[in-house]
Amino acid sequence: MFYQFAERLSTQIADWLETHWVTPAFAGWLLGGLALFYFAAGTNTMAGWLYAISGISLAILGIAMTLPIRTLRPLQVRRRPIEPVSVGDQLTIEIDIENPTEKTKTLLQVYDIFPYVLGQPKPVAVEAIPPQGIHHLVYYHPTQRRGVYRWDEIHLRTAAPLGLFWCRRSRQAKATAIVYPTVFPLKVCPLVDEMGKEDSAQLYSDRRQQMGTEGITRTLRPYRFGDPIRLIHWRTSARYGEMRVRELEVSTGGQQIVISLDSAGTWQQADFEAAVIAAASLYFYASRAGLNASLWTAQTGLIQGHQVVLETLAATSAGEDPLPNGLPEMPLIWLTQNSVSLSSLPPGSRWVLWPAASSLPQEENTIIKRDRPGIEIRPDRALDLQLQEPLSRF
Repeated sequence: MFYQFAERLSTQIADWLETHWVTPAFAGWLLGGLALFYFAAGTNTMAGWLYAISGISLAILGIAMTLPIRTLRPLQVRRRPIEPVSVGDQLTIEIDIENPTEKTKTLLQVYDIFPYVLGQPKPVAVEAIPPQGIHHLVYYHPTQRRGVYRWDEIHLRTAAPLGLFWCRRSRQAKATAIVYPTVFPLKVCPLVDEMGKEDSAQLYSDRRQQMGTEGITRTLRPYRFGDPIRLIHWRTSARYGEMRVRELEVSTGGQQIVISLDSAGTWQQADFEAAVIAAASLYFYASRAGLNASLWTAQTGLIQGHQVVLETLAATSAGEDPLPNGLPEMPLIWLTQNSVSLSSLPPGSRWVLWPAASSLPQEENTIIKRDRPGIEIRPDRALDLQLQEPLSRF
């Protein structure tokens, strides 16, 4: 215990010295020890040459203390905007380090001080910055979870030119990195395809138009990955020997699909992350199908637009403060972990439920879900496959 305390205290002292003044490197400690040794030997033997070696060593140490500070003091740092990425991709981080002096600055280390959830900062080496020049530094950082990350600090560190003392100084450079959730390329999704079929004859007619009956097909084009299977024109595909897909008129996109995420509820963290992925996948599937898709969360209400939706899903979290308006009074797809909330959904709604350990008994759940089809997510199966399965009907 005492050893751990002493080690932690020495680390804190060294860190404080490095950020406010300088801290000796191994070579600095070694040269300082030799200087003291020669001084003690000269005192014992009264040999002048030992005093000279000791004095020269101490002079070198004194000069080496000031040079790293002078190297870092004039440097200026600017950061370029960070492009959003999806989970699993790498952030591209660009930093400009300007040297306004007439001397070359060499042998620097750059530390970007990330939020802890993004990982520990790794040093990026800069060999030289020319006089009156700007070094454009580019490096990549992996991402493992969605979110909106902000930080504002960069550390510059050097022991140049002699390598005897380390000096580290902080620079302010605000950064915002957006990591979008994963979006599954669903090929079919009964949650969206069958939305409202049992509740409105007019809506059913509109969905029949969406299926591409005679008179609304604008043109045929080759199949692209992610196109709904129901839009394939099989006769033309057989004639040409390749998949051909119907391009529909704009009028087929009139139906509104609302993807509602229960972000005000209580969730298990892993289930909420899966729900965010499901919300993004359902939204983009509905958009590709030509529907008027919207996203609803407790904190934002109804929103539209691919980038706005992705940024909202990147920033959302469970237990948000809800808006006073509540859920929109229209059929929606409800993503939740609260099985009780299924009974109060608007008519024609669908649901995706992540059962919690504290959920109601199976008999009560069956009563709640009887009149509204949906999907109950099982943790032992792939989420994207479950979203493409037929709806549960009780």
